[in-house]
Amino acid sequence: MNTSLAIKNRSLHDQVVSRVRDLIIEGVLEPGSRIDEAHLIEELGVSRTPFREALRTLAAEGLLIVRPSKGSVVRKWTPDEVYSMLEVLGHLEKLAGELACQRATDAEIAELIDLHERMMGHYQSTDRLVYYKLNQEFHGRLTGLSKNDSLIEMQRILQARLKRIRYIGSQKKENWAGAVTDHEVMIEALKQRDGAALGAAMQSHLVNTWDRVKDSI
Repeated sequence: MNTSLAIKNRSLHDQVVSRVRDLIIEGVLEPGSRIDEAHLIEELGVSRTPFREALRTLAAEGLLIVRPSKGSVVRKWTPDEVYSMLEVLGHLEKLAGELACQRATDAEIAELIDLHERMMGHYQSTDRLVYYKLNQEFHGRLTGLSKNDSLIEMQRILQARLKRIRYIGSQKKENWAGAVTDHEVMIEALKQRDGAALGAAMQSHLVNTWDRVKDSI
């Protein structure tokens, strides 16, 4: 058994989901590929029931397609689908940035700035997966500061579907550096509570994401 993958606490559904999700994000499980359930169950050290429950959760996130009696496959998005999702997400996060500057408390903004600084630490140490996870948390928490439940839910759905796509956007050193520059602009606007500037920076970041990933889809 691969001890680097094995689940230590077999009762934790979210741990199984997290491990399989990471395999999808990192491309170990490639888009369009069929899930080898028997192999992964052995590698992760879990039973069939929690594993299949995890697959259903990932299917709900849009990362897998569960086919009755035919097994599950890693979802493969077309370039048009990716572009359309990024386009919508850009508008959602633009609105989130504007509202966050109006509605967030000073303490909430300070916490988000701290999260950004932790991201930058992992950028400096080139720990891409940890940086990526903090980046996902950053976007989710910033949207949460909009205090708009409908906006938060729509952003969460699209962000989940784009997990693998967003990860490949930082494969090239120059692309990762560009994304970091985008985040520095966001943070400066957030510090100033400049909603228009933050909203524009958020939307521009998603436009730039398309430019970074379009040749890799």
